[in-house]
Amino acid sequence: MATKPRAIFEEVGTVQRPATVTGAIDRGRSDSRRWLRLWLIALFALVVVMILVGGLTRLTDSGLSITRWDLVTGTIPPMSASDWQAEFDLYRASPQYELMNKGMTMPEFQQIYWWEWGHRLLGRVIGLVFIGGFLGFLVARRLTAGWTQRLLMVGVLIGLQGVVGWWMVHSGLQDGMTSVASYRLATHLGLAFAILGLITWFALLLGRRDTELLTARRQTERRLFAGATGLMHLSFLQIILGALVAGIDAGRAYPTWPDMAGGFLPPEPLSIEPIWRNFFENPGLVQFIHRMTGYAVALLAVVVWLRARRSPHPATRTAFHWVLGAVAIQVVLGVWAVLSMAQLHVAITHQAGAILLWTLVVRGRFLARYPVATTIRGRA
Repeated sequence: MATKPRAIFEEVGTVQRPATVTGAIDRGRSDSRRWLRLWLIALFALVVVMILVGGLTRLTDSGLSITRWDLVTGTIPPMSASDWQAEFDLYRASPQYELMNKGMTMPEFQQIYWWEWGHRLLGRVIGLVFIGGFLGFLVARRLTAGWTQRLLMVGVLIGLQGVVGWWMVHSGLQDGMTSVASYRLATHLGLAFAILGLITWFALLLGRRDTELLTARRQTERRLFAGATGLMHLSFLQIILGALVAGIDAGRAYPTWPDMAGGFLPPEPLSIEPIWRNFFENPGLVQFIHRMTGYAVALLAVVVWLRARRSPHPATRTAFHWVLGAVAIQVVLGVWAVLSMAQLHVAITHQAGAILLWTLVVRGRFLARYPVATTIRGRA
């Protein structure tokens, strides 16, 4: 069949083309991504508060005030004088009371009890918010198989965190213990930051449509992404080391900087037998390793930032400006914590700085993986 000649002035572009096929989560309800993202942001905020309250619970030595793990009945605090006395009697049978707080009054006990109760209540709230939201989205059929698996991973980690929390507290109730085992505290905090990182990454994914993400992935800045991944891993290690420092109160051991008691190394860094225990239990050596790793994080952050400056994407460059700024603030807070012998307000600010830095590093890594496309005029 002969093709009809096209007129000279015939308009082009009038033929309808099929719409771009979107990802499965983009089909159907147009607000699915938005509601999922809002739910994850709410979980993010709760986990941040949980980490800060957990830090204050540790810094006030409140974590062993509740000696039982009652998942349901433990939600209700003591409501009468007899209830308070029963809780106090349980605490007075613990090693921490005998070795550190003997003679504590009821008001003093109530003060540390509320910190630990609040920390556990937050954990229950996070669990309920996750279960309620996940089941709601599942019943409403707003989840695809891929997102169901991703969110289930977050849920499993949240459940595991509750078990690790009790495993940590249980270690502090053993004979001769006045606080929880530092390596169990580090595991507990590390898992909290892993959950926070996953939630951040998934919320960032939901902030952009699947088609946009597929296009952006083709523009991945591989060397910058690799550098950001390395910085993320090193920052995570530094967070774990910070928990070890907090677990044995190593932050109060050598309140001088940049030296440690007048030298580069602390005195007797390998005084505990067997030698490997020094890396977990020697306050001087643990603080020294935390300091050196902090310097390494700062150095790597500068290297990654220099690479990010060459990125053609303004959003990526800006993201790593923020990362470098957060690293600088965290270094200053770390030095301040050392010089102040880890005073409560300084130590918790330092922990808040770690949350900020961790979130910004994850975001910078995301933008290196999925750059925001810009026009010649620099518009997204």
